Amino acid sequence: MSGSQQTGRGEQLAANLARVEQRIADACRAAGRDRGEVTLIVVTKTYPASDVRLLAGLGVREVAENRDQEAAAKAAESADLPLSWHFVGQLQTNKARSVVGYADHVHSVDRLRLVTALSSAATAVQRQVGCLVQVALDAEAGDRGERGGVAPDAVPALADALAAAPGLRLDGLMTVAPLAGAYAGQPRAAFDRLMEISSRLRETHPAATMVSAGMSQDLDDAVTAGATHVRVGTAVLGVRPGLR
Repeated sequence: MSGSQQTGRGEQLAANLARVEQRIADACRAAGRDRGEVTLIVVTKTYPASDVRLLAGLGVREVAENRDQEAAAKAAESADLPLSWHFVGQLQTNKARSVVGYADHVHSVDRLRLVTALSSAATAVQRQVGCLVQVALDAEAGDRGERGGVAPDAVPALADALAAAPGLRLDGLMTVAPLAGAYAGQPRAAFDRLMEISSRLRETHPAATMVSAGMSQDLDDAVTAGATHVRVGTAVLGVRPGLR
């Protein structure tokens, strides 16, 4: 990318970022929340490390990826930047060792085997990784969701296992607004349900205060419901090119 192209891209990202920041601020104001209660995580999947560098220059400190191969390379290229990396995609156990090498948070913990794999990998490199239980609001009792996650009734046991696992820290819950089931097309209701589950979780795990919910299309609903972290890609980086 030439210097002028880089400048143009930086200006585009700055404008997009400002619009997203305004949306978050407006949603906080409407909900009577302090803007400081909500952390923006920019999802950089399919976009190059040069964009990550531009975002860091604009003050972004939290970035996310959903595929390990892309994330590991991008994190390595950006190792000199003051960033926290979040892994937000469905995660295979055989990728756990790679992910704990760069991720400060894993948002998509949804089964005991993954807890075991992440714990083993984290202790091997003497790291502590913050983890979120992914809640599937399209799943019936005991089932897993279409986009990963565990049914609400399975959250307490998985959270207990996470909290007890060496090298891991139970930080809270994550969800993706479901495309099927009772909450399909109702992101606000889905996020309200997540907040109920979070409230119950904090009765036994008071430090698990993180609630990761909301993306470009529904971040306003997530902030209104009480989310502490929103995961925004398209609204900051633009419509994604086809997955490579």
